[in-house]
Amino acid sequence: MAKPHKADDKPPGGEMSVREAGKKGGDTVRDRYGPGFYEAIGRKGGQATRQRHGVEFYESIGQKGGRVVKEKYGADFYEEIGHKGGQKVKQLIAEAKKKTGGKTD
Repeated sequence: MAKPHKADDKPPGGEMSVREAGKKGGDTVRDRYGPGFYEAIGRKGGQATRQRHGVEFYESIGQKGGRVVKEKYGADFYEEIGHKGGQKVKQLIAEAKKKTGGKTD
């Protein structure tokens, strides 16, 4: 029986793994169309998904993701990441004030 290979394994007799081929293709597309291309196709995909499934779809998947995170890390995790986010905002404001001489407007 043949041993199955992972996507990053080189196939028997092949010159490049599936992972290498995918990266090469992605790099070629990026070089040809620019990084904004991915943003544009992502936006089009999001709009098509919204039209097909509705806004409620995004609410549903967000809630599912939130439940999974809560089960995995616990409810205190949200407090921790909220605090980290607040500290980062505080740091960014302080840096901006330093650069502008205290003016934030």
